[in-house]
Amino acid sequence: MQLLGIGSRINHNELGKGVVTNVTSKHYWVTFIDNGLETIDLDANFEIIEIVEDEVDTISFSEVEQSLISILRKWSDASSVNPIADKWKGGNLILASKDTNLSNKEIPIDTFFHKIVMVRDRIRVMEQKINSSKTLDDQDKVDLQQYITRIYGSLTTFNVLFKNKSDHFVGERSK
Repeated sequence: MQLLGIGSRINHNELGKGVVTNVTSKHYWVTFIDNGLETIDLDANFEIIEIVEDEVDTISFSEVEQSLISILRKWSDASSVNPIADKWKGGNLILASKDTNLSNKEIPIDTFFHKIVMVRDRIRVMEQKINSSKTLDDQDKVDLQQYITRIYGSLTTFNVLFKNKSDHFVGERSK
């Protein structure tokens, strides 16, 4: 199937005559004389009045953005955006000593949560660096991966803070 370039003119059986104004991986954006801007599937049934041959980049801005986000998450040590569960927003974490002569330590739970997310993100980066290492042999990689899995398991207590279950720490699964 040849893609129509921007500027191609078509006649759609329901929407009438129009001009292709954009092309994505799934749709033509067509400005129709009587119906304004509409999107139609690339394989929709229409008559081609005039083809404008042009190299068309069918990747949408959204697809580029998602790819960039994925690359940044994979190779950056920047923290990901993980929402805290609503019930904890604005709360405080209070550390109280058994010794009543000592004062309590109070930390905004949002700050504590942010630090937990940073720890998790840095462990993920370390995991990626181990897996892509050219100097470690496969057995060393497996051994280090098991340590990382145990670290995640030790942090599962903090899963209660995450809004989305997909953000939870996951340790070894029971077999």
